[in-house]
Amino acid sequence: MRRAAPTLPADAPGLADLTPDQRLRRLELTVTRRLNGMLHGQHHGLLPGPGSEIAGSREYRPGEDEVRRMDWAVTARTTVPHVREVDADRELTTWLLVDTSPSMEYGTATLDKRELAVAAVAAVGFLTAGVGNRLGGQLLGPSGLRRFPARSGRTHLLGLLRALLTAPRTGGYDHPDTAPLAPPTLTDGIDGVQRMATRRGLVVLVSDFLDGLPDDPAGTAPWEAGLRRLAARHQVLAVEVTDPRELELPDVGLITLVDPETGRRREVWTGDRALRERYAAAATAQRDQVRRALRRSGAAHLGLRTDRDWSADIVRHVHAQRRLAAAPAAARGGVG
Repeated sequence: MRRAAPTLPADAPGLADLTPDQRLRRLELTVTRRLNGMLHGQHHGLLPGPGSEIAGSREYRPGEDEVRRMDWAVTARTTVPHVREVDADRELTTWLLVDTSPSMEYGTATLDKRELAVAAVAAVGFLTAGVGNRLGGQLLGPSGLRRFPARSGRTHLLGLLRALLTAPRTGGYDHPDTAPLAPPTLTDGIDGVQRMATRRGLVVLVSDFLDGLPDDPAGTAPWEAGLRRLAARHQVLAVEVTDPRELELPDVGLITLVDPETGRRREVWTGDRALRERYAAAATAQRDQVRRALRRSGAAHLGLRTDRDWSADIVRHVHAQRRLAAAPAAARGGVG
């Protein structure tokens, strides 16, 4: 029988109300008590899948095998399509790219998007921790890329989380002229991770993925090509962080909207129902655009919202991924 997950008292302070050290302890308890027991398994991660050590070849199974695993040398010799088989690595290296740009400072619910990103990183770090497993990555902010080499151990993970919690916030820009001239982009961060991650592993991107999205919903995001190259070598998990007010406007009268990346301002009368409907339709199209780009890139997609239980969303995602991974094996077992 599965033990019920521990709950906090009703009057317990929210994560955003705690000091950095208190938040770290709360996050560790949440992950280890609520998630870890439900997602057990040696060297488990947020994405089940093959490792990187070649263990031979076998015939290609249409609809089950990925074309990028084709063993072209064996295929040429035998004239029958073959794919490479691999054994899971004994040690897992996880690389993080965490977006701390101004748009990630927005939030109207229990957490803002930056704080939710910290929770996601904590889940990744504590769930993939193990003997020999390493964690490294980059923090992407307005002032540049801050790099963390891949290391193992709880102390290293807590140091990375503390750096993320205490990273400077811009608070938005009072005027467009005060915005940075050329802050690093999400594409820069993806390229940086690709240079750091020389051995196949798990790459986790935590962002709202709004950077550089074209106005045309059919357009291609500038970071899509780099993400596709990254996913060709690594397992990639894209954690998309959103806030409910980014998806729809409340009817609260006159409000001032501020672009956190540029400081541009615009007054909007939310009492106009047609305007609210156009806003919601545009927001939905934008999120669909992000999801399509992630799907084309070959990355797994995990959506987290500031007004939802992030730990429950992670559990659902992992179980869904494991069901998908087990389905072909079950189908093969049923034949014969």
